[in-house]
Amino acid sequence: MKPKKLYCDLFGHNYKVTKKVTKHVKEYTCNCCKKQLTTNSNGQLTELTPKYQEINSALERIYNNRMMRLKRKTISSSIC
Repeated sequence: MKPKKLYCDLFGHNYKVTKKVTKHVKEYTCNCCKKQLTTNSNGQLTELTPKYQEINSALERIYNNRMMRLKRKTISSSIC
């Protein structure tokens, strides 16, 4: 067994946010064993699989487009 995995098995993972997909969805990575998690549709943490990476990528694109539209709308309404 790897020492880093043993540490996580004994003391638990030390997760840090590695990516903010939206306000509510984030991706996490353990500093020790590099295990990756993400927030699923129920708000629970789940393993970051290729399927969830693809979902998060699409969700991030939609979220960023929406934020840009809202920002433009706010700017144009403040000018008029």
